Amino acid sequence: MRVLFVYPNIHGMNMLPPAIGLFTSLLRSQGHIVDLFDSTNWIIPEEEFDSDKEKEKILTVRPFNDAKLWTEVRRSDVGVDFRAKVNAFSPDLLAFSITEDIFPVAQLLLKNLAGLNIPVIMGGVFATFAPEICLRQPEVDMVCVGEGEAVMSELCRRLDLGQKYDDIPGLWTKGPLGIRTNPLGPPVEFSDNPRIDLSLFEESRLYRPMQGRIWRMLPVETHRGCPYQCTYCNSPAQQRLYHGETRKSFFRQKRFDAIHEELLYYKNDLKAEAFYFWADTFLAYTDRDFDAFCEIYQDIRLPFWCQSRPETLRRDRVQRLMDLGMFRMAFGIEHGNEEFRKRVLRRNVSNEVMVRNFAMLNELDLKFSVNNIMGFPTETRELAFDTIELNRHVHADSANAYSFSPFHGTVLRKMSEDLGLCDKDLIARSVMKPTLLNMPQFPPQAIEGLRRCFTLYVRMPKDRWPEIKRAEALTPEGDLIWQALRDECLAKYVNFD
Repeated sequence: MRVLFVYPNIHGMNMLPPAIGLFTSLLRSQGHIVDLFDSTNWIIPEEEFDSDKEKEKILTVRPFNDAKLWTEVRRSDVGVDFRAKVNAFSPDLLAFSITEDIFPVAQLLLKNLAGLNIPVIMGGVFATFAPEICLRQPEVDMVCVGEGEAVMSELCRRLDLGQKYDDIPGLWTKGPLGIRTNPLGPPVEFSDNPRIDLSLFEESRLYRPMQGRIWRMLPVETHRGCPYQCTYCNSPAQQRLYHGETRKSFFRQKRFDAIHEELLYYKNDLKAEAFYFWADTFLAYTDRDFDAFCEIYQDIRLPFWCQSRPETLRRDRVQRLMDLGMFRMAFGIEHGNEEFRKRVLRRNVSNEVMVRNFAMLNELDLKFSVNNIMGFPTETRELAFDTIELNRHVHADSANAYSFSPFHGTVLRKMSEDLGLCDKDLIARSVMKPTLLNMPQFPPQAIEGLRRCFTLYVRMPKDRWPEIKRAEALTPEGDLIWQALRDECLAKYVNFD
């Protein structure tokens, strides 16, 4: 079988997709021939947006030199180049890996397949939670719902043998009689997966910005899923989906021997400078498993980043990880009002715990970032200022401010639909773009104005707040006020040491 993986992405969205590397390795081990079309290095006029540079602009991340990320950028027509790649490779299967916010790029690429009779499969989190929308695309023949290792392996085996494939667990197919759905297979034993193969990616894709510099920074999977139930995230839906259909837990850990082997390969063969651990809640480890991780990392000792939750922090664990190379962490605050956070977001941690634990990180001199969301369903401007107020007490190295995006598979997507704030077929977009919810009490332009002034409100003295409020206006006058305040804030109040 000849399989062309397609990763529809835009320049400036720099995270490397581990799933592509995993499926590359998996299918090659089974004798298939694979190639990749990754649109990240194309400038797509319809979707031109640099997420990381936008964060730098609004002072939520450190300034960085992104020259290395531009070394392979193209300005030719991405659709024409995609068609040329398909013609040159002559695949037997086109496999798209998608998230919801880049689905429009996938649609753009699909339009260039006219006249070609090549089966197309879509997979990824968006395909899992919106399979009907994916299958409405005339070029899409099938969708992988859930994990893809077993589905892709069996699909390629049967296609290679000319056998029927519409009964494969986890595969939805489109035929003359409509859509055939199949139940999920059991969760895969992902510790037995081959280590990911990144050889199809261009060199610039192995780099990403963090803490003011560009690192050769590679992803390492330690967990799948998350034990928490946040309503803005689709990890809980994956847990419910798998438990409901297979009675198995989607949340599980990778074996440490497999992690160790992968780390050594990245360090010695791929010359990694740093790692980011691919886990929603890295510190979900038990004490025994945490000790096991530290043991395998003893002979690695490269800088690494991970993310967790504020309530999982313990001084002894943080210090031990810092001794092994951890140089930065990330956490979700999301909202500063405890009652709203508990009732709407299903996050029960208190502000007191967050402030105390983040103070501990500052005492240890560990750099960390926090993530915040504005424009949740039913939120008001007044509630959003509770988030600003909490961030003023956290003293994070950097604080991100995102707009709420109603992704399929989340509880808040359903809530948004039920409240009439979005249509069921609406395609959610990047959290760095203006919200698609049009709430009378907190309209998109108000959310966007507050979001761009977030760092100003958090970092500058409160007696400047009336002036900052004028900078929220998305007008030429507001833009000028914002630019002047932004430059002053960077010079006087943002300590990017």
